[in-house]
Amino acid sequence: MRLVDSHCHLDFPDFEGELEAVLQRARERGVERFVTISTRVRRFAQLRAIIDRFDDVYASIGTHCLHAHEEPDVTVEEIVEIAALPKVVAIGEAGLDYHYTYETRDEQERGFRRHIEAARRTGLPLVIHAREADDDVAAILEEEMRAGEFKAVLHCFTAGPDLARRGLDLGLTVSFSGIATFKNAEAIRDVARIVPLDRMLVETDAPYLAPQPHRGKRNEPAFVADTATGLAKALGMEPEALAEATTQNFYRLFSKVKAPAHAE
Repeated sequence: MRLVDSHCHLDFPDFEGELEAVLQRARERGVERFVTISTRVRRFAQLRAIIDRFDDVYASIGTHCLHAHEEPDVTVEEIVEIAALPKVVAIGEAGLDYHYTYETRDEQERGFRRHIEAARRTGLPLVIHAREADDDVAAILEEEMRAGEFKAVLHCFTAGPDLARRGLDLGLTVSFSGIATFKNAEAIRDVARIVPLDRMLVETDAPYLAPQPHRGKRNEPAFVADTATGLAKALGMEPEALAEATTQNFYRLFSKVKAPAHAE
């Protein structure tokens, strides 16, 4: 299968000292591009070291909503400046998470809107984190889209069908992680069934959320193949067809990423 891991965290300590082997295992399973996602703007130097080291690894730039209170002074201009680097291909991840940090919701919202403006200015896709905040995420996206269009993906989708539909109505893409393969995740698979194939991505969110049959282990980019296989089964598709479709979707959305010469 030809695949992309559109969302992983290669700078996390879980992969320290193992990155070359981790990436090689993924390449051997057909993963041709990786996007390592920023969680703190002020730690971007760690991501830059990785993307400078590996030709097939790209990065985003942003402050995760769980850390919004740690970087309240990050400006749109700062995000936009870093986003101009050749291998920075997305904004975020940013959004709202009321599960862990409800008390910082105001700071999260301010950060979310800053990242939306950065996505609008750069034309790069915004990577959205949404957890237990469906209505507020949808309302902000609808309000901001009226103020000016931007591209975005609802990453690691675990919300209900209402957020999926409202996001799709705005032109957003929906990305599914290993959660979609869990035995108790039929509700997520039901959401996947309403997402048009040309608006769907797959990802790992590694080192978290390893798909079946690796559940309980450290996740890694190679396992995006298992997510694609499990999701394809739920949709009644051949895994190769889903992998090819989501890979093409990735290059359309993350248009700054260049596909390998053999793929072109």
